[in-house]
Amino acid sequence: MERVPLESSCVRSAGYDAAGRRLEVEYTGGSVYHYLAVPAEEYAGLLAAESHGTYLNREIKGRYAYRRVSPSR
Repeated sequence: MERVPLESSCVRSAGYDAAGRRLEVEYTGGSVYHYLAVPAEEYAGLLAAESHGTYLNREIKGRYAYRRVSPSR
């Protein structure tokens, strides 16, 4: 999945698989997570957010199932 670089103190990049409705987030520490069954509108909201970290904390975390796919470096 191709990720878009983000200017954030906690999120390095994010990508989205529309067919699988999967949001992929790479955090600045190097960990990569998949958030599952995420609507495309949420991904668009993340990209447009003034603070990507705040958006993730308010709109994504705790609302969607997730799995860690890569540990931090």
